[in-house]
Amino acid sequence: MDASTTDQQASSRLTLRQPQQSDGAALHGLIAACPPLDLNSLYAYLLLCLHHARTSVVAEVDGLLVGAITAYIPPAQPDTLFVWQVAVAPQQRGQGLGKRMLRHLLQNCIAPRRLRWMETTISPDNAASDHLFTRFALQHDAGCTIATLFDAAAFGESGHEEERLYKIGPWGRAG
Repeated sequence: MDASTTDQQASSRLTLRQPQQSDGAALHGLIAACPPLDLNSLYAYLLLCLHHARTSVVAEVDGLLVGAITAYIPPAQPDTLFVWQVAVAPQQRGQGLGKRMLRHLLQNCIAPRRLRWMETTISPDNAASDHLFTRFALQHDAGCTIATLFDAAAFGESGHEEERLYKIGPWGRAG
């Protein structure tokens, strides 16, 4: 069996869906396996799966969680989907899963709600996320602006880099 056949079989077993409360522990484990993502408490992931299921997506293969995007609509920005974390299991990287999950959110969250913007923050050393979001904007004929949201000083002595805000859109003309 060649590599393309194996990739096609894995792709055919892939399911994208809304997270469920029962996914909280698996989501916590996935984030833990995806440095440099900030790992939050299991409780936070349980709440995300419960309160923000309609604005998030998980990917599973044969019942195992292999990808996730957690996102929400900020109360002060009802026209915006804020993508909090994107995680792809190490064995699934390089196969376009992040892009597929973003497309799923575009089709199943942004378009039906007529949201105009997608936002996320990315630290300067996260080239993979920068590439994912800038290419996604380009492929969907959407603008993408980048500005510092939190400078490094906002994180105190933690050594955390600045976080840059990526604002993608407006949606409605693309899909």
